[in-house]
Formats: sequence, structure tokens, C-alpha cells
Amino acid sequence: MRGQVVLHPDRDGYVAVVERLRSAGYWMCVDLCGVDYLGHPAGRWLPDGVTAERFEVVLNLLNHTEHTRIRVRLQVPADDPVVPTISHLHPGVSNHERETFDLFGIAFDGHPDPSRILMPPGWVGHPLRKDDAPARIPVQFKGAAS
Repeated sequence: MRGQVVLHPDRDGYVAVVERLRSAGYWMCVDLCGVDYLGHPAGRWLPDGVTAERFEVVLNLLNHTEHTRIRVRLQVPADDPVVPTISHLHPGVSNHERETFDLFGIAFDGHPDPSRILMPPGWVGHPLRKDDAPARIPVQFKGAAS
């Protein structure tokens, strides 16, 4: 979104940034999601000093008093896809974090219920990762050749 403030904390400063934003009136978490940039390392703009990683956690917060929105973009390396939870600051984000884990494999350290939320309990893999094997369950379409 043009003109929107976007912050790029590192993993160590992520919770502190969200705490400061909450104190500044950004009480509403609109969304938290994951992004997989596999194969597109230059497919996004990042400020100087921020290293592009395969994964990104994107958090959108609203301040209803000032009618402003802030986006927080957190780079997450593929070899250590773990970030701290913010569910203690924004309880409504709990299911968003579970969904991001379930679909992308980005774990949220300290989350009260790190179980899958969409995929069955025995599911192996994370279906929105670009390198995940699609269609593990064969589908036969009516009228299609076998």
C-alpha cells in the first residue's frame, strides 16, 4: 500500500517492536500471514541493512484513534524458521500464527498451542511452501483419462 508505514525488525527485536506499537495505540491486529519467496529472492523491496530470506511473516496493525495502519515485515531464514509468538500481546493472532505454522512451517516460539489448525494431525509437510509436493492424494476427475 503506497504511503503505508512498514517496519522491518529483526527476530530479536520483533516482540519489542510489537509491544511499542501496542503502547502507541496499535491494538488491533488485522492479519498475520506467511510468505514463501522461494525462487524470487529479489521479488520484493527491502530497505538497506535488511537481508532477504526465503520466508517472511507479515503483520498488519491498526490504530483506531489515529486511523493509521502499520505493517511489520519479519524476514525468516529457511534453515531456522522460528520466530517469537506475539499471542500474549494480541490474543487474536493465536490462530493466525497456528495457520502460518501449519501452511508454511514457520514456528512461533512460546505459542500456547502450536498444533496444526487446518491440516489433519498426521499431515506431513506444509502445503503453501513452494517446494511442497502438491496433490499427495490422487484425484480422478469424471470423464478424464486415467
